[in-house]
Amino acid sequence: MSLLVFGVALALSALATFFAMKLGERWGCVQMPGGRRKHARPVARIGGVGLFIGFIVVAVGLYLVAPRPADINLHLPLVGVILGAAFTALFGLADDRFDFKAGPQFAAQLGAALIAIATDVFIGKVTLPFFGPQEIPLVVAYPLTVFWIVGMMNTVNFLDGLDGLAAGVGAIAAGLFAVHSVQLGQNEVAWYSLALAGACVGFLIFNLHPARVFLGSAGAMVLGYALATLSILAPARVATAVLVMALPIADVAYQIFDRWRRGQSPMQGDRGHLHFRLSDFGLPQWPIVLGYWLFCVVGGLIALQPSFRPEAKLAAIMGLGVIVAVALAILSRRQRSL
Repeated sequence: MSLLVFGVALALSALATFFAMKLGERWGCVQMPGGRRKHARPVARIGGVGLFIGFIVVAVGLYLVAPRPADINLHLPLVGVILGAAFTALFGLADDRFDFKAGPQFAAQLGAALIAIATDVFIGKVTLPFFGPQEIPLVVAYPLTVFWIVGMMNTVNFLDGLDGLAAGVGAIAAGLFAVHSVQLGQNEVAWYSLALAGACVGFLIFNLHPARVFLGSAGAMVLGYALATLSILAPARVATAVLVMALPIADVAYQIFDRWRRGQSPMQGDRGHLHFRLSDFGLPQWPIVLGYWLFCVVGGLIALQPSFRPEAKLAAIMGLGVIVAVALAILSRRQRSL
């Protein structure tokens, strides 16, 4: 069943991405050369529609046909994952067409987070170092969930700067979520993560360097929302997500602080992110992308080790964050000296 879910999502995503690429070129919905990206020709930017179709068709099919989780409390949250993904895809596609400002984008991200909360997708329990599992009061849980979902959507959006980077990281994260679900005995929930992983791989066929299509807002928002909500559906999986995504999360946190320090809007895109800085120093795209993928795999394997206590996971997260901050500070200083 797992291989079938992954394979169908991959095939549907690849087929839908191909048609989205052709439609984007025909309709003029393309990313022109220049700006943050460095590509030589116009590239269709609605490829994320293909990723969405691969995921949503399989997810809806699973919910309607396949056995649902034995835990009835997970049934409504799975609906929330599906509904929120559909909402973010529609808004993201409109953004790809009309290029909205930061305000409407943030409002849509907030709306997606509220859809999650309305369908019982929220962070109600955390495992704290030295204190163990702790229930979170709703007055804290709801804002924390909004912060997590909006933050993950922006992390994926900022990460989508090099060919294959965001979708590859998404595939790795979703695959590791599936493994974690199986470890917890939630095989049915694992299928949804596998559907997302398969959709990412199907899209990657056309997004690897040199990319023939980009994720666009539709793909980045769907991927970020799906990763954020699927990471909430099992105990301790948010910690897994943080470890898997530690490199891009630390990068985004550093950029927000650095832009604020320089009096720049935190939402204003630039080439200050780690992957852009490494590219500007002459590194080819492939080593940078593979390095990010490797970091995500290592972080995920650490998170999946049953012998690793929360204290060790926290130390790993902090260590990765320090490495990213130091690397960005060094690269920033060298760029200013050139």
